[in-house]
Amino acid sequence: MKLERIRIVLVEPQLAANIGAVARAMKTMGLGELHLVRPQQWPHPDAATMASGADDVLQHAQVHAGLEDALAGAALVVGLSARTRNLSAPAESPPQAAARVVDEASRHPVAVLFGRERTGLTNEEVDRCHRVVHIPANPDFSSLNLAAAVQVMCYELRQAALQGAPVPQPASEWPPATAEQMEQLYQHLEQTLVRIEFLRQENPRVLMRRLRLLFNRARPDRNEYQILRGILAHVNMGMEGRLPGQRGGTGERLGGREG
Repeated sequence: MKLERIRIVLVEPQLAANIGAVARAMKTMGLGELHLVRPQQWPHPDAATMASGADDVLQHAQVHAGLEDALAGAALVVGLSARTRNLSAPAESPPQAAARVVDEASRHPVAVLFGRERTGLTNEEVDRCHRVVHIPANPDFSSLNLAAAVQVMCYELRQAALQGAPVPQPASEWPPATAEQMEQLYQHLEQTLVRIEFLRQENPRVLMRRLRLLFNRARPDRNEYQILRGILAHVNMGMEGRLPGQRGGTGERLGGREG
């Protein structure tokens, strides 16, 4: 079953009891990789109490100081959110997202991201997601308990794995760029846009969020990532007069294979 490469990531969970209940929800559906970002109560006996036998999931849980570490190596990031946002990745239902996650998990690691019990995910955290999932709850009372939300999504992931219906994907000889590679690209892009005075340094957030959405929709592969980094490197080298044909040029190249 294609569930081994799917990690459940909890961002700043507040209660150890919820972590334990999440572990139980995961194990009942056959998932075992739990990642915790800055948990407020950890380790804590309440987690083991609520896990009700899913102690192995807790024992192997990985704790991270930041979200970037929790997403390291993941080529697809899906985030759960109870509210719609003006700037956001494409939204999918739990079954749609689960089919995509299970299909891609057969090729590379995938992360499913859940936010804080009270406030959910921030805009910056949603910006790291390729897809956003909304559970169609009662609009008059749409706030699900963290463990309940995880249970819903894990159930859909198991159903998708049992059905084995892949999402059609274009053929590519290159794997997708990872989450950390895309963060490196965004930092390089922002620095370059500031340097060429296209981006105002005092207020770069809105444009950079739109660019993140653009690249998250495009899902560059690792060769395309190298090409983009190479273009940015050449822009900076050109501004420094270091390109071939310029005074002091070195002819240095950074780029991917074309064709």
